[in-house]
Amino acid sequence: MPPRRTRITEAIAESVQLAQAKAALESPVRRGAGSQDPLIGDLRKGGLLPLLVLHFVGGGPSYGNQLMERVEVLTRGAVTVNPNTMYPLLRQLEAQGLIAGEWEHPERRSRRYYTITPEGQAERGRLAGEVGPRLERIAGSIEAIRAELGS
Repeated sequence: MPPRRTRITEAIAESVQLAQAKAALESPVRRGAGSQDPLIGDLRKGGLLPLLVLHFVGGGPSYGNQLMERVEVLTRGAVTVNPNTMYPLLRQLEAQGLIAGEWEHPERRSRRYYTITPEGQAERGRLAGEVGPRLERIAGSIEAIRAELGS
């Protein structure tokens, strides 16, 4: 038989839930790709990830895990990408003709290396033009906040 709930036990349960919720909000745990961070969310919607992928692939052949790591390192962990995001994006960019993929060992399908195509270079330029003003706005906002707080 489950314990009988009284006003006291309900109040205790509610206070525990509130304490847990408050602790979760105050926790410095790093947010992942599903983060509701408005600054990063705005950039993601604006094409940041495809731009970064095209940028990195434009620098030389790259594979999925390497690209995920490069994004995280470049953004100092502000943007993390999981395989369920990266690999569909790579397939989409390849289907659009923006990148070309080739298996490292075609008989084993070990790693797929991607290179940028001329169409991908043009798209990288277009996306840079769209994302650039968003980055400037966010950088300006951060500087204004720092100045206001005196840091």
